[in-house]
Amino acid sequence: MGFSILDYLIVVFYLLGVTIIGSFISGRQKTSRDYFLGGKAMSWWSVGFSIVASETSTLTFISIPGLAYKSNLHFLQIAIGYFIGRLLVSIIFIPAYYKGDLETAYDFIGKRFGISLRKFSSAVFIITRVLASGVRLFATAIPVHIITGFDYTTSILIIGIFTLVYTYLGGLKAVVAMDVVQLFIYLSGAVASMIIILNSLPNGWNDVILYATANGQNKFEIFNLSWGTGIIGFLSSPYTLLGGLLGGTFLTMASHGTDQLLVQRLLGCKSRWDSQRALMLDAVVIVLQFAFFLILGLCLYAFYNGVPFDQLGLNSSDEIFPKFIVENLPTGLAGLVIAGVFASAMGSLSSSISSLASSTYLDLFKLTAKGKSLDPKSELRWSKVFTLLWGFILIGGAMIFTDNKNPVVELGLKIASFTYGGLLGTFFLGLIFKRTNQRDAFVGFVAGLLTMIAVLYYTKIDWTWHTLIGCIATILVGNISSKIITHKSEI
Repeated sequence: MGFSILDYLIVVFYLLGVTIIGSFISGRQKTSRDYFLGGKAMSWWSVGFSIVASETSTLTFISIPGLAYKSNLHFLQIAIGYFIGRLLVSIIFIPAYYKGDLETAYDFIGKRFGISLRKFSSAVFIITRVLASGVRLFATAIPVHIITGFDYTTSILIIGIFTLVYTYLGGLKAVVAMDVVQLFIYLSGAVASMIIILNSLPNGWNDVILYATANGQNKFEIFNLSWGTGIIGFLSSPYTLLGGLLGGTFLTMASHGTDQLLVQRLLGCKSRWDSQRALMLDAVVIVLQFAFFLILGLCLYAFYNGVPFDQLGLNSSDEIFPKFIVENLPTGLAGLVIAGVFASAMGSLSSSISSLASSTYLDLFKLTAKGKSLDPKSELRWSKVFTLLWGFILIGGAMIFTDNKNPVVELGLKIASFTYGGLLGTFFLGLIFKRTNQRDAFVGFVAGLLTMIAVLYYTKIDWTWHTLIGCIATILVGNISSKIITHKSEI
C-alpha cells in the first residue's frame, strides 16, 4: 500500500511531540542526583515499564519476529532464563545496592574494593555500551531506510538527534516518562499488525499453524533438547535448552545487576521494595513480550506463504517485518507502527545516553580533583555536557554497523556478552566471597576478559555461554589469587 502523506505526518508529529514533552517533563533540576537519578523518587511501576522499553529497542521489534520467521521459538528458552535472572537480581543484588546510598552500579565495587576498580569497571561498561548501543541504533535505521529510501546515515541521524534533545534537557525523569509512553505505542502498533495479518489469512490462525508445521517442520518448538554432535557442537549452538536457560539467566544477572543502563533506574526508586517490584514487573512483561513478537514472526511466515526471506529479495530476516509494514498496512496505521519502531529505539537510545553520561560523570569525572570541588550548579552543567558528548558518540558509532548482514539482535547480545561475565564475576566476588580484596578482584576481572578473548578467537562457542564462562573464570582466578596471597602471608 505504500507510505502515505498521512503516515509521514503521524511519524513527524510523534517525533516532535515526544521531543517537546520529554524536554519539559522533568521539572526543576538542581543537582546531578536530580538529573541522573530523578531525585530517587520515581514510582516503581514507571521504572518497571521503563526497563522493559529500555532493553527492548528495535532489536526486539524488528529482529525477534525475523528470528521466528527463519527458524522457530527456541529463543523463548532464553526469555525464560531472563525471568530467572531478574528474580535472582531482586534477591541478591538489590538489597546490597540499598544498604548504601549508591549512585551507580559501580559505586558498589568502589565501596567494596576501592576507587581504582570502580573506575576500571565503569570504563569497561562504557566501551561495551557504546558498541552495543551502536548496533541498536543501526537496527532502527533498517525500517527507516526501507520506508523512506534515506541512506542508513541519514536514518540514524533522524532518530538520534530527536532522542538526544529530550535526553539532554530532561534527564532521567524525562527518559523514564517517555519510555512508558513509547512502550505502549510500539506494543499497540505490533498488536495491530498481528490482527491485520490474521484477518488477511483465509483461515486465520489455522493458516499460521498450517505453515508452521508444513513439510515435517515444527516452528512452534520452544525447547531444544538436542545435545548436538559433541561438547563443542553443543556449546556452539546458542538455542539449546541448557544453553538458553543458563545463558539467559547469567546474561540477565549481568545486565540488570551490573549494567548502569538498567541499574540506574533501579537506583532511582524510592526504596528497596519498590526497586524489587519494578524488576519483577519487568520480568513478567518481558517474557510475554518476547513470546508475542516470536508469534508475530510465525504469523508473517504464514502471510508470505512460507517463502524464505532471501527469495523475497531481502538481505536478512530483520527486514521481513518492515517489508510488511510498508507494503500491507493501511494508511495511518503504517505511520503508527513506524512511530512504534521509533518509540522502541528512542527508549533504548535515551537510556544508553543517560547511563553513559551518569557513569562517566559519577564514576570517573566526579572522583577527580576538579569533580570533587564542583558546586551543585556546576555538577548539573557537567552532567549535561557528558550527555551531549555521548549522544554524538553513539550516533557516530552506529555508522560502524551499516553493512552488517547478520540478525542485529544476535550481534548486540554477542557484544554485551563479551564483558558481562567479567563484570558479573567481580560483583559476585564482592557479594559472596568476603576474603577477596581489590587485587584479587582486579586479577579476576582481567582474567575473565582475557578468557573471553580466547573464547571468541579460538573457539566456536556461541554467545549464550559467554557470560557464564567469563563469570566462572573471574570468580575462580579471583579466589585463587586470594588463596595464594593469604598462604604467602601466613608463611
